[in-house]
Order: sequence, then C-alpha cells, then structure tokens
Amino acid sequence: MAASTQSAPSPTFHPSPVHVDAVDQPAVSRWLWLVKWLLAIPHYIVLAFLWAAFVVLSVVALVSILVTGRYPRAIFDFNVGVLRWWWRVSYYSYGALATDRYPPFSLSEDPDYPAHLEVDYPEHLSRGLALVKWWLLAIPHYLVVGVLIGGGTAVAWQADDNGRWVFGGGLVGLLAIVAAVVVAFTGAYPRPLYDLLLGLNRWVLRVAAYAGLMTDEYPPFRLDQGPHEPDGRMVLRSGGAPSARDAARAAGSPGAPAAAPPPTSSLPPRGGWGAGSVITVVVGCVAALTSLALVTGGVAALVADNVARDADGYVMSQPERFTSDGSAVLFSDLELDTTGAGWVPEQLIGDVRVVVTPAAPATSTFFGIGPASDVTAYLRGATYSVERGPGLTPQQVTGSTTPVAPTTATFWDASVTGASDQELSWSPRDGSWSAVLMNVDGTPTVAADVAIGATFPWLTRLGVGLLLGGLAVAVLSAALVVLALRQVGAGGRRS
Repeated sequence: MAASTQSAPSPTFHPSPVHVDAVDQPAVSRWLWLVKWLLAIPHYIVLAFLWAAFVVLSVVALVSILVTGRYPRAIFDFNVGVLRWWWRVSYYSYGALATDRYPPFSLSEDPDYPAHLEVDYPEHLSRGLALVKWWLLAIPHYLVVGVLIGGGTAVAWQADDNGRWVFGGGLVGLLAIVAAVVVAFTGAYPRPLYDLLLGLNRWVLRVAAYAGLMTDEYPPFRLDQGPHEPDGRMVLRSGGAPSARDAARAAGSPGAPAAAPPPTSSLPPRGGWGAGSVITVVVGCVAALTSLALVTGGVAALVADNVARDADGYVMSQPERFTSDGSAVLFSDLELDTTGAGWVPEQLIGDVRVVVTPAAPATSTFFGIGPASDVTAYLRGATYSVERGPGLTPQQVTGSTTPVAPTTATFWDASVTGASDQELSWSPRDGSWSAVLMNVDGTPTVAADVAIGATFPWLTRLGVGLLLGGLAVAVLSAALVVLALRQVGAGGRRS
C-alpha cells in the first residue's frame, strides 16, 4: 500500500498596514545621478521643516492616543504625507536613484509619480503600546535601520584636527550608488539591486510609521523585495488608475492572486492639507521646538544662578587638564569689542575667576592674562600649544627658543604664581586679550588643571526672560497648530 503524501502548507502572507509601492521598471539617465544631490536640495530644506513638524505632531498624537485611543485623522494624514514626501525624494535621489522625474512638492498622493506610499488608518490604538513602542519595542528595528541608512546619506562637516567635509550613509545609499554606476556603464538598472533597494526602503518606512505611532502592528523582520508587496496592492486615495498588475488581478488573470480589497473606513470625507495649512502647522511646530529650547535655556540659567554659584557668587566650570610639551599653553583671542555699545564687559560677564592647580606637586606654575599682541610677541620663537576650543585638538607651534620667565614681563593685566591651588581674579575690559599657562621659569612641559568662572550678573534676568519668551512662543505655537487643524477639518466638512 502506497503511503499517502501531503504537501506542506504554503506560508500565508500577512499584508502590512504600511503600503510602499513603485513602478515595475526604473527609468534613469546615465549621468543625472551625479548632480541629484544638488537638485534635491530644495526638497531637503523643506523636509527638514516637515520632519520637525512630524515630531511635534507625533507628540500631540501620543497625548490624543493616551486620552482617546485614537490618532487624530488630520495629524495622521499630515504625517503620512511627510513619509510619502520622503519616500518620493529618496526614490529620486540616493535612496534608490530609480527615476529622473522630479518629486512633487506635495503631501498628497500623486498617481502619476512612480513611487507611492499609503498607511491604513487605525480605528483604535493601544494606549499602553503608545507609551513604549516608539522607543523600547522598536529598538531591534532601530539597530537594523541604523545599518540600512546610517545617519542618512549626507555630506557633513567633521570637526577634527583640521576639519573636513565627509560623505556618510548606510547600506541603502551605498547600493544606490552602485546601481547608478552600473547604469552609467551599461545603460540598464540592475533588477536584483532595484528589488533589494525597494525592500530595504520598505523596511525603513514600516519602522518609521510604527515609531510615529501610526500602527500597533509590529513591523515584520521580513525583506519584501521588489516594487510591489507580495499579495498586496497600492491604494491610491486620490482615485488614480490602478497599475497594470492590479488591473490584471481585478480581471482575474490566470495565475494571478486575487487583489485584496481596499481598506474601508466609516469616517466622513475630509479635506486635504493645502499649502496654507501645511505652512501654518510647520511654523507652529517650529515655534513649539523653539519654545522648548527657550524654556530649557531659561531653566538652565535659573538653576545655574541658584545652584551652581559658589560661596563667592561665581559660576565655575569643572577643572580641565591642560598640557603642552612646549613652554606654554596659549588661550588666544579673548576679544571684548564693545565700542559704541550700551554695555561694558563688567555688565555682561562680571568678574572672572581662574583656579589653577599644578598637575605635579611642588611645581610652580604661572597663569597670566595680557593684551593679545604683547603675549604673541612674548612667545615668538618658542614652542607652545594653542587651545582652539572644546573638542578640537590644540594647534602646535614649534620654535627653537625658550621665553624668559613670565614673571619678568610687565604687560600682564592680571597674573598668579604658585605651587598649589592659585586663584586669579580679573575684571574684563574692552580689547583683545590672551591668557597663558606656563611654568614659572618658562621651561618646557607644562601641565595643570584649570577651572574658569564668572559672576554673570545678568543670569537671573536671562533665565526669567527665556522662560517668559518660551511660554509666549508656546502659546503662539498652539494657536497656529490648532488653526491649521481647523482649516483641514473645515475643508473636510465642506467636501
């Protein structure tokens, strides 16, 4: 008796609520990709503001979800529009380099553009998940996305020893460049790379929608390659014609799986985000971020004014070790140019205090402040280090002479010498000043811990002013966001 055989059931595809779609075949020129970074700059500028609005409105949506369990529909449409805009720009530029058609400046779906994105609107969202999914639950996906797009394909300034421009990007940007090079030499976009890039971008966009609280469905750890999702179809909200693939499915073509019906909603028709409402909400959200910065600065100023002051009223920095193999550490160009101003340095900075602690016991050090021109002339021909600011490597100046003992110079406006903790007090005046840290006899190899502070008499007024300004900008921000949402809602009621 023959044993009966039973085929293993085929895996069932569960469509994602985030639909990312593109044309079946990319169409690009051989060399336009070389300048797309320049052509896309207007979109990058707009997207910087749109992403700022995306973040602020996502916070508003979070509050709404916690209170009502629903994502405000107007905000949902705006944030989906931002993702759609980003996807079109990525498809055009260095996320895929798969079209030469310039992306439209619009949040709305464009049926004629070769890249599409839609997210199914959720009727209800979990209040508990809203608190943790965007930061805790999404961490595994953030690690993957970090590999895929890195910090974003971009050109940035890197501050190091000399400072330089650097090009950065993740796997997606690298693969897009590889595809562009292949197109340049063969005239054809390699289909395996196209399918892979669409799958990688689809993964990133699903994670973005999940982190933006637009869905409770966890993004699958699945690389759905190709321009279309398996067993899914793109829903064009604007009523555009379906793709040839969808038309074939709808007609019941042999061998084609049945098309999934478009998601339905009982919500009333709604108006779209026009240029006026988009500008209004973006300005409001940028104002909200500005308000946050002002309030944070005000709180920091008041905390420093009331907590960070020492017994003598100085706000001091933490001690920092400064060293040099030469004869001095130079802190140059302490400029105080107040000619014609209505204030003087004493009003802005107050009194300055410098605390110097030699790194080696019984080593006598010198710290002095003097006119920049005199200090430069004094160190001419010597070897010394020039401090350039936080995070920057000191500049090394080499010479062949050893300066005379700094205590013999007469141009110092303030100085202190000693083998233990020394405090220098200085009242700033208008001019260009330099400070030096040296051994008392001018010999090489200098090392000491230095802390600097000032009385900052305006700190209380600054903190109060920033707080009041931040609150005023917050009121303006809330008014602009509410106005924009009402404009969109009114458009929906009229449609």
